[in-house]
Amino acid sequence: MDLLPWAVMAILSTLTGILLVLFLVSSPLRMSFFLFLFLILLGGAIAWAVIFFTSPQLFLVIIFGLVFFIGGFLGSTLGFLNQNENRDLPMLTRQPGENGLGHTAVIYFTHGEPPGYDPFPWLETIREFDHDNVPFIPFPFRPFFFHGIRKEYLQAGGSSHNQIHGYIFRALQASFSETEKAKYRFFLAFLDSNPRPDEMVIKAINEGADRIILLPIFITISSHTLAGQEMVAALDPEKYGVIVKMAEPLWNSSILREHFIKKAEVARGNTDRDQIGILLVGHGQPKAWDGIYPTQTEQENLYRDGIKQTFVSQGYKDENIFSAWMSFKNPSIEEGLHALTRNNISKILVFSASISAASLHSEIDVPNAIKKAKISRSIQVINMGAFGDPLDPLVINAIRERILSCAV
Repeated sequence: MDLLPWAVMAILSTLTGILLVLFLVSSPLRMSFFLFLFLILLGGAIAWAVIFFTSPQLFLVIIFGLVFFIGGFLGSTLGFLNQNENRDLPMLTRQPGENGLGHTAVIYFTHGEPPGYDPFPWLETIREFDHDNVPFIPFPFRPFFFHGIRKEYLQAGGSSHNQIHGYIFRALQASFSETEKAKYRFFLAFLDSNPRPDEMVIKAINEGADRIILLPIFITISSHTLAGQEMVAALDPEKYGVIVKMAEPLWNSSILREHFIKKAEVARGNTDRDQIGILLVGHGQPKAWDGIYPTQTEQENLYRDGIKQTFVSQGYKDENIFSAWMSFKNPSIEEGLHALTRNNISKILVFSASISAASLHSEIDVPNAIKKAKISRSIQVINMGAFGDPLDPLVINAIRERILSCAV
């Protein structure tokens, strides 16, 4: 028996499986190249089977090729999922016992979303899910999940999430007087993009901060706020005489509630308030995390209840205000929209209430859910987006209030 045709078939099939994964998970600039190679090798494997094997052997060859294809696909998937981001932290040059300069460093940190497709943030999320036994897409199908993320980036033309937070950050700095600015130095950080909170804390300590305020631009105490705290705690700032205080997230900010009223008043136009439906979309977390991070769901609910009561106090109808979830929990966005359409309304305002700045969630996932709901054209549905608006003093003042609450 000549083993060469079988060996070549095994190599072609394995490489085809590897290239399929590379096509599914690679950057937009490289995906066409990997797709081209995948199709060439797939065609080559088929041609090799037809030319070098007899008809009675073809069934066995197909099974043989599939086994090596699956092996290449799964091996490549495993390698992709196990890769780690290389990130070098700056050196901590300040010595323990060395006096600081007397100011407070404010580490403004939020989720972060890479401007272009980058798999690393989602790789970390998947590892969290697996560690906490959160049900997720089975291992063999995870490259298709990344294919979907990349598709959303291409649909959106990139993400402005980090850029908008940069605008909010600068507007926040500008809200402080020159006297106040002498007391504070501000640092912008992201959990899922560079620079990270630990990098900015090192910079703050090296620059002589005596106190650090961790300023989470999140709605709730959650896995995200904990991740930021853990990054900072790993540096042991107290060893350098630096006091660290964590500001409270925005779930109970009365100022931020007014922001939603302001946006709604503009969007409703001449429509009567009792004809307006309000859908407050929370982010949601897996059920398995409710026991680990109980404040996440509890505070998201309290946050939206507070917004609802503010709407009601301004003349909007209680029964026309509904809370839904973006993911993991019910009711879904579609279910919330359908519930509102049963009322006598002509316009629905959909707020991504827990999203801090425009993101794939607010700009792609929510509009897709609205489209999927197939609401009657007689009802106008408006995607109001995330709450982060650098031009709205209410948003800036809500964040500023958190800093000042830590200064007393």
